[in-house]
Amino acid sequence: MLKNLTINNFRCFKHFELQQLGRVNLLVGKNNSGKTSILEAIQLLCSKGNPEPLLDAMTNRGEYCWSDDISRGRRERELDICHLFHGHEIELGSEFLILASNDNIENKLFGSIGKQSIYSKADSEIESDESTSVVEEFPDNLIEFVIKITWTDGNKPEIWKRTLSANGGLSEDYIRRWRVIGKPSKNAAKTQYITSSSLTTTNMTELFDQVVLTPEETLVYQALQTIEPKIERLASITSESHRYSESRGGFVLRLADSDQRVPIGSMGDGIWRMLGLALSTVCAKGGVLLVDEIDTGLHFTAMEDMWKLILETAKKLNVQVFATTHNSDCWTSLASIASQEQDTEDGITIQRIEPGKEIGVVFTEREMVIAAQRGIEVR
Repeated sequence: MLKNLTINNFRCFKHFELQQLGRVNLLVGKNNSGKTSILEAIQLLCSKGNPEPLLDAMTNRGEYCWSDDISRGRRERELDICHLFHGHEIELGSEFLILASNDNIENKLFGSIGKQSIYSKADSEIESDESTSVVEEFPDNLIEFVIKITWTDGNKPEIWKRTLSANGGLSEDYIRRWRVIGKPSKNAAKTQYITSSSLTTTNMTELFDQVVLTPEETLVYQALQTIEPKIERLASITSESHRYSESRGGFVLRLADSDQRVPIGSMGDGIWRMLGLALSTVCAKGGVLLVDEIDTGLHFTAMEDMWKLILETAKKLNVQVFATTHNSDCWTSLASIASQEQDTEDGITIQRIEPGKEIGVVFTEREMVIAAQRGIEVR
């Protein structure tokens, strides 16, 4: 598990640290304090050579522009990568750092803006000691800027470098091409990132396919039964019309008191959300679960069951959890679970993010329990 996290010059953070991280960590704070940026930083750090999370995060935020690609005779969408850097501006030498420790291992992601001649192989890796003097021999019209991201964790560094357009944009094609030719790093952790819009039928079906007929499938049923005890079985409908529907379809349930197949959409938002959380936790086995606004779609009476499910599953499958919330019921329910915990070796924490402060405020299990009992606001 990650024990602490340091972020430099990434998004809204000039410098920021999270300390005393546990098995389950709930991030709280005002709007625009950087909670989602922390989730993105952890996801990028754990991706180790896979640039797809970069594409997903920036696309979801609308951080892209359109550029005319004269050579291809068409318009092309580019990621506006300046928004990854603190201050939303980039120049030669701009850089950001995401650093975390895991026992005696230091995991680091370093991103920087450099330059090369147009005669260099745009898609090739470059070493960190690349000779600037060679580049400076070329006139400006033969020089191009590049973004370089390096992941290190004590093993061989994973390096990803791509050319930027004249507007400072990063072509989506560079990343989409990786999906065809790229190979996942052996050192990359399994990571599941849930947002309010990510639990589509397509994504849920793909997650279910990974657990069906495995021991973890039982954990998914147990999760659904915390909201509806009568649920006995769950099945995926593989027809194209259901599988790629954006509605809440693609699954049917069998209830203990009925022989009818019940579409999951008939059971309400809570069942769908709990299924998504359960599938994502199980599919993050040995890795990290990231959830933005974890309380979305759940009634306050289901919060405690949700936390119990996530904590127990995370322990069984060695998953570290980071989630965000603005909901008072969400953190007090977590405090209730913390008060019931006998084995606190891994820990549950609330991490308050305050704009302008360089270190998050940590509430340990004991402190969050006291805060909930005395009505002290931790958000």
